[in-house]
Amino acid sequence: MASSPPPCRSMGSQCQSIAVTLRLTSPDENPETSDHEATWALGHTERVSFGVLWEDDGDLYSDTIIHIPCRHLKDQGDGTAKCAAHGYRGKLPRAAQKKAQPRQLGGDRFRVVDNRKLVTLSLPVPPPPKRSLPVVNSVNPCATAACETSDHQRKAACCRDMTIEIMCTKREKKLEALIRHRKAPYLCKVNRDSDFALEAELISACGYLGADGVACSLHGRLRDDGRPGKPALCSDWPPKNEQIHPGCVFVTPKRRR
Repeated sequence: MASSPPPCRSMGSQCQSIAVTLRLTSPDENPETSDHEATWALGHTERVSFGVLWEDDGDLYSDTIIHIPCRHLKDQGDGTAKCAAHGYRGKLPRAAQKKAQPRQLGGDRFRVVDNRKLVTLSLPVPPPPKRSLPVVNSVNPCATAACETSDHQRKAACCRDMTIEIMCTKREKKLEALIRHRKAPYLCKVNRDSDFALEAELISACGYLGADGVACSLHGRLRDDGRPGKPALCSDWPPKNEQIHPGCVFVTPKRRR
């Protein structure tokens, strides 16, 4: 959907980032899985600063800052910038401060959502059963995959992009324009999901990725109540015919006729 540029009167902080409210759990989700859904969402910290979590009618929200510039901002390379949409010129707008949001705290300590709050938990890897047969360690099939996100970054593509729900009513036309005119592909494919929200795709790598940029640091870890530390959706294979990243190691090659 094409839209007019944001009705900005001058260049400012909105050129570098935007403040929005994200809904982390939808009304149709099982309440028992909401911690997992929120943990997954809050893991994608590369280009998002998440705020305090809050609830309304059973749904979980976060006021956040998305650190993706407007696609009309043109950095002149000398400390000045130009707005390609309105012709404004001036100093390059200062980017909003992006605070550190570590999800891995060392050892078995992680920041995850538990009881609908972002907390620090110890999530150990359980020892193998005493009478278990020896098992050969399996190699992560994604380690050598050629999958890539639309910014052409390879490896762990499904851990570096996400679909988000941004609360934005039809009356909030300026906010909607600001959202729709972020720099692609980092924020793109914006669609109106309802009268109150927009759906969009966001590239922002997960903070639970290991040092190799592929392995999940939560894999195999358990919460005190026995639930896995790793979000459940990260262990579920998508339904057939769902869009899969190019180069995904699990894609079944088409047979030649």
